[in-house]
Amino acid sequence: MPAKGRKPVPAKVRRVPEVVEFYHSLMRRDSRRESGAGASDLLATANARDMIGEIENRSAHLLAIKTDVETQGDFIRFLIKEVENAAFTDIEDVVPFVKWLDDELSYLVDERAVLKHFTWPEQKADALREAAFGYCDLKKLESEASSFRDDARQHCGPALKKMQALFEKLEHGVYNLSRMRESATKRYKLFRIPMDWMLETGFVSQIKLASVKLALKYMKRVSAELEMVGGGPEEEELIVQGVRFAFRVHQFAGGFDVETMRAFQELRDKARSCHIQCQNQQQQKLVCRSTPC
Repeated sequence: MPAKGRKPVPAKVRRVPEVVEFYHSLMRRDSRRESGAGASDLLATANARDMIGEIENRSAHLLAIKTDVETQGDFIRFLIKEVENAAFTDIEDVVPFVKWLDDELSYLVDERAVLKHFTWPEQKADALREAAFGYCDLKKLESEASSFRDDARQHCGPALKKMQALFEKLEHGVYNLSRMRESATKRYKLFRIPMDWMLETGFVSQIKLASVKLALKYMKRVSAELEMVGGGPEEEELIVQGVRFAFRVHQFAGGFDVETMRAFQELRDKARSCHIQCQNQQQQKLVCRSTPC
């Protein structure tokens, strides 16, 4: 602040061309905006209408929830008893119960918002859903694997990729089930939800058997392709693919059946034959280099 009675010393100033340029650019933009002012006004009006409509819709939704809470009390209390008293010994019975329950709850305008006003057994209802959906997913996966057919008309590369993708789905399915089993054991016992389908002797054993059959198809496809490939790196790569896939399935399933073991032995014999053939070719090349052929 300048001392009293003393004139302030004017600060040195300099022109800044950027200020002028920016000013003119803003003026040009403003003039264009003014020319479209009518459209902007319409847009602002439309936005205001949308906002009012959204508020009205929200109010209507809240009113509908309030109405359900007031008028559907007896119906919801009936569902609460059904869930609390539900006890099953077969997972196949859980699936239709969950479907029925979800169908009944679909009559509410907003299931979660309405049920929070009641003593809804949320943990048990969620556990029943989890078990039903988990079982159906596993059943579907087992069906997909056991019904898989290798299409001989499809080229070898895409066919092998298709089988690899299916096997990875089986691996993930079993892994997810094991994680689910760890977290669900106590809850399912508490809520009287059957667990035998989650054990190694249940669907898991069927999925592992289906993976063994998949390995059989894979190795047969590799062996058939080896008959058509005339040696070289392509043959070696195919053998490596076949053996690697066979090993993965063997570790996953815990072994092979007789037919799959036979297919593996056939592939192994071809691999050995290929190795001997490659060694002979290498020796011949060395001989040719050292002596005139």
